[in-house]
Amino acid sequence: MTAAANPASKLLSMSLPRTLAFGAGCARRCAEDIANLGLGRIFVITGSSTRAAGESLAALVQPQGSNCTIFDKIQPEPTIQTFETVVSAARDARADAVIGLGGGSAMDVAKLVASFLKSNQPIRETFGIGKLNPRSTPLICLPTTSGTGSEVSPNAILLDESDQLKKGVISPHLMPDAAYVDPMLTLTVPPPVTAATGIDALTHCIEAYANLLAHPMIDLYALQGIRLISRSIVRAVEHGGDIDARTDLALGSMYGGMCLGPVNTGAVHALAYPLGGEFHVAHGVSNALLLPHVLEFNLPAAPDRYAQIARALGCGNGRDDMEMACAGLKRIRELVKQVGIPARLRDFGIPETAIERMAKSAMTVTRLLDRNVRQVTLNDAINIYRRAF
Repeated sequence: MTAAANPASKLLSMSLPRTLAFGAGCARRCAEDIANLGLGRIFVITGSSTRAAGESLAALVQPQGSNCTIFDKIQPEPTIQTFETVVSAARDARADAVIGLGGGSAMDVAKLVASFLKSNQPIRETFGIGKLNPRSTPLICLPTTSGTGSEVSPNAILLDESDQLKKGVISPHLMPDAAYVDPMLTLTVPPPVTAATGIDALTHCIEAYANLLAHPMIDLYALQGIRLISRSIVRAVEHGGDIDARTDLALGSMYGGMCLGPVNTGAVHALAYPLGGEFHVAHGVSNALLLPHVLEFNLPAAPDRYAQIARALGCGNGRDDMEMACAGLKRIRELVKQVGIPARLRDFGIPETAIERMAKSAMTVTRLLDRNVRQVTLNDAINIYRRAF
């Protein structure tokens, strides 16, 4: 992949929330905006660890005439069954607006619940790109982790229990109407979650920059996201109350999310999905396990792009693009180690006998593999898993 393959004239379509607020304390503005919209029955989708934040939000909006129902049973890697349970609860509550408050799991479910609240479209018919019917229910997202960037992306991911594979709904109708990215909401995120979600965000930026659909406009977000996350992720893991580090991660994560709609990711995410689907490895951890090995496979196809990634990671100058790219790969391995994520599939109880099965499953994620800078065959996928084992 060269600069010539990435002209500024390439067609690009990008959507963002109509309201996008960023900065410490901006979550309070959410309550004011809800009041101004005259929304009466708010359905807040969150997890048990973030219920307190949901209750704080409810306390702010109730004096303005809005009532909140809080659903706090969202777990990591939500399934189709989880989604169906939540949308049923939202209908029972007669919700007229949906808020996703939490990490990517809570926000993804909220995006889908808002879209299906008044729709009978079967969820399995919407997996893929552009298959979702228009949404009429107002949707608001507030991230409490810095990882998925779901608050600014048109994507939502669910685990399909029937084949143990994570699948995506990709549609402009999933873009929230409003998003409030408040680093204060991330201050209490535990170190392992900070590490995993931060590496997830870093992977979004890296895969969007080294991508067959890369675009100069998105390159700006991707490279700045890499700079912000790489310089602050270790500090945020080790000193969770550091608001400057948390702000860097929150902004870098948001930039990564902004890359997903127009460009999206590649083989790292495609190969990571079976780890989460079958073995329930956290998504960010799955990416961390595979990122160095996929990048090592990809380097010969786009050394110039990976050299720029290395510079954004803070690496010094090399003699040529390949030397720079290799320095960037070394830096990524160091970061994963520094934030405390184990380096091997076997560290998570994944048996070597599962490698071929996972590879076949990953090869079905063509919407991401088709964007990868180097073609991945089944044998390539098997070898990448083996190197990661």
